[in-house]
Amino acid sequence: MAEEETTQQERTEEPSMKRREDFREKGQVAQSKEVQTAALLTASLILWFFYGSTFWQSLSEIIVGTWQMTGEYELSVPSVIYLAGFILQKLAVLLLPFFILVVVIGFFSSFLQIGWVFSTKPLEPDLTRLDPVKGSQKFFSKRSLVEVVKSLAKVGLIGAVAYYTVKNEFNEALYLVAMDISETIRYLARVGFLVMSRACGILIILGLLDFLFVRWEMEQKMKMTKHEQKEEFKDTEGDPQIKSRIRSIQYQIARKRMMAEVPKADVVVTNPTHLSVALLYKRGEMEAPQVVAKGAGHIAMRIREVAKEHGVPLVENPPVARALHKIDIGAMIPEELFKAVAEILAYVYNLKRKN
Repeated sequence: MAEEETTQQERTEEPSMKRREDFREKGQVAQSKEVQTAALLTASLILWFFYGSTFWQSLSEIIVGTWQMTGEYELSVPSVIYLAGFILQKLAVLLLPFFILVVVIGFFSSFLQIGWVFSTKPLEPDLTRLDPVKGSQKFFSKRSLVEVVKSLAKVGLIGAVAYYTVKNEFNEALYLVAMDISETIRYLARVGFLVMSRACGILIILGLLDFLFVRWEMEQKMKMTKHEQKEEFKDTEGDPQIKSRIRSIQYQIARKRMMAEVPKADVVVTNPTHLSVALLYKRGEMEAPQVVAKGAGHIAMRIREVAKEHGVPLVENPPVARALHKIDIGAMIPEELFKAVAEILAYVYNLKRKN
């Protein structure tokens, strides 16, 4: 019943730091794939703008060199293997900037969104993923609907931009029949670059919107019900009833220790209504008298009873008692109380000598 009530409650409470950390440990973070796509495509387009001419020139040299080598080698298995290795090596060097770009952009586009997260939780086997009922529910979930809408919007916008870009260049394209092949290739490259740059602009806008949506969605997912908040507080801070019981036991132990120090005191300074403070002073060992016990109300009465049982003198002095009660147990009295306490101790010592 408790679980059913919990599931029916609305998640209205803001997520705690512990809940955020638990989500990160499980690998559940607000990461937008659209941001990665936009960053990778934009960076690739920029790289191609500066590297394109070098790429085509190097590729032409590889093709020419390959044709020249095919005429010099006999057709055999070793020669074919050597030629294939030569081509792959040259192509690998030529494509290396793109491989490096993919790795660098992929890393930083994730790191700047979610920071450093390393979790093996998503890799752990989960038999509930094999449940066909839950699997089919994912296809009709709100998340799936959102993904479909985003995909359709992305395809539609990019398609519209590409269509109108090509449409605007259609009149100029009619003159391609009179151009040589090099001019035609340059024209097509220019139009293609224009289409890709506008598509990148669309992806950047969509990536920003998706990033904001993913963060909002994760915040809603991490929100807690009041029951979850109470349970987490019990797990982290402990049950309030148990903590209260522990404090009560600790207080009783501390009071017993304090009462055990009362028989060692030289004097108990009292307020006739509700305060008692026990003082201890050892000449040659202490710089000033020390408060060994204090209390108000029934504790003050108990201190007086213990003092009477062990023959510790009681001295009534309300102003001094109030001042001493502000001092922590085990602390020396401050300098401004030296004179008043010295008079009390002198009275006590004289009283003991007479007895």
